[in-house]
Amino acid sequence: MPRQTDDLGVSLTPPLRPKGEVVWAHATTQERLMGLCDVGNRLKTMRPDLSLMLTWEEEMRPTQLPEGCDIPLGVLTIEQPNDVRAFLDHWQPDLCVWAGGRMRRLLMRQLRDRDVPALLIDIDVEELPGRASRWLPDQRHRLLNGFSEILVPNPEVADRLQRAGVAPARIRTLGRLYQSTSPPNCNDEELTRLQAHFGSRPLWLAARLSLTELQPILNAHRAALRLLHRLVLVLTVDTFEDLDAARRALRNTGLSFADWDTGEDPDDHTQVVIGLTEDLGLWYRLCPVVFLGNSLIRGAQGSSPLDAAALGSAIIHGPGVVSHARAYDRLAASDAAVRIYGEEDLAESVLRLSSPDQAAEMAFAGWQVVTEGAAMTDALLEKVQDILDQNEARHASA
Repeated sequence: MPRQTDDLGVSLTPPLRPKGEVVWAHATTQERLMGLCDVGNRLKTMRPDLSLMLTWEEEMRPTQLPEGCDIPLGVLTIEQPNDVRAFLDHWQPDLCVWAGGRMRRLLMRQLRDRDVPALLIDIDVEELPGRASRWLPDQRHRLLNGFSEILVPNPEVADRLQRAGVAPARIRTLGRLYQSTSPPNCNDEELTRLQAHFGSRPLWLAARLSLTELQPILNAHRAALRLLHRLVLVLTVDTFEDLDAARRALRNTGLSFADWDTGEDPDDHTQVVIGLTEDLGLWYRLCPVVFLGNSLIRGAQGSSPLDAAALGSAIIHGPGVVSHARAYDRLAASDAAVRIYGEEDLAESVLRLSSPDQAAEMAFAGWQVVTEGAAMTDALLEKVQDILDQNEARHASA
């Protein structure tokens, strides 16, 4: 589950440094922050004793962090030499990963003097440090060559870095850092059985619904059934209390439903299947069209679209996607998601995407968006592992 942050900035009386390896990551945008948390989460599956410490810029106000960040310090405010030394003396990071620009020269010099490895990643051309004076020798290479490696999003950044005096061997062009996902698994035998059972019947999924969305979703399904009589809705909620509410709502509609949570199998007359969110790995794979809940009300937090997109779903959502806005923006830019504003819009979108060609086109676009940052994420994980292994070997031989 996401964790809350207070965004108080770096304290000079911080909590104790945890035992084991500490990777300090700094983010300059919300999207980079999400990507770094994702990297941290993956690292900890391979190195259970590792902790990810995260700082960010003043104008960023994250209200939630995904899993992966153990020590959210907040805004990086240390500027004075004594503060920088105190910060590094206390945390003793094994590695620094700096995403974006706004590098602090004094801080970077201290990292270099202490032999703390540092990686610079996902920096744009406009974020590169500027030359102090066109009349004086270019000194930017002193700052930039302090990084063990620089992982950049495009060749233009690589070219600018080389012109600033960075050795080409230190630069790798890998694309953007984006939050990625590890989709939930499912029982393959169950999936095969349900695919055979439903056959050619059109299916759509309404996932992670809030109670306020139950009736609009059921109204949209009833409207779609008038034109698509064999349509099946799979509906999931997060809690047993909400599941009870869904049962009561369905009984009042007269729709024929199967209660998956109590072991009921759908039959040829089933119009709705209800269950808990814990089976989403199965439903994402079964249903080509997905409405992602907690989004119908403007200002709602929304649900992450990454798992659904990774598993080949055409995505529908409401206007309330505050916690995942950037992921939805990327999907919308590739025509991989449809935003609706009410039950009428939803029914029309479900009917349109019940065409296999329409759903498949959107699903492929979504899959491309999700895999776009894979090269950067994989390379960063590999590089961090290499550096930490080298640190460990050096300490063992000391």
